[in-house]
Amino acid sequence: MKKKKGHNGTQELIGIKQFSRNGLLTNRGELVFFVVDPTNISVLSQISITIKVRNLQQLLTAQPDVGILCMDDSANFDFNKSYLKNRIKEEDNQKVRALLQQDLAFLDEIQVSMSTARKFMFVVRLRNESEDQSFANLNRIEKVISEQGFDVKRATKSEIKRFLSIYFGRTALDNELPDFDGDQAYAQVQLTSMPEQQLEVPPSKWIISEGGK
Repeated sequence: MKKKKGHNGTQELIGIKQFSRNGLLTNRGELVFFVVDPTNISVLSQISITIKVRNLQQLLTAQPDVGILCMDDSANFDFNKSYLKNRIKEEDNQKVRALLQQDLAFLDEIQVSMSTARKFMFVVRLRNESEDQSFANLNRIEKVISEQGFDVKRATKSEIKRFLSIYFGRTALDNELPDFDGDQAYAQVQLTSMPEQQLEVPPSKWIISEGGK
């Protein structure tokens, strides 16, 4: 009998292992994200824009292994809008169709208001570096970025969770996302099933310390 081939889990498919001290630990090293405060170039002069471009060129020359990431800073409503459009086509009740049309118009308004919301980041990949080496290297890179006129800071774990949830198509929530799916439900079950004298428990081993400096 042939042994069934195991299916890859979600983590294997996307290549992310876990949160690390500095960012994300992946199958190809550790990714560290530096969030850049964007500049509205529409109000800058041509000379100022040229200087910004030159600063970016100098940064990439000094640090050629730095990646650039630009992504939406808000949830994408395309799936919701597609669903509503199909419901409108299938719905026979005029009043229900009118309500669905209002929902669709509301999503259009939200998407337009958020269409200019973008997040810009520099990404650094660390490979086989000790804690001391990575600490010194990341501080040096952050200094190089700042010296080129970019307002930058190391992304925290909460920020990484937020942009990952948006990137993978999940609506970003205001509440803090758990490190593991089902973590909150598991903790609640543990609390309700424990005797009162055992409710004082040490911090969960699953809790990962906040990233950043």
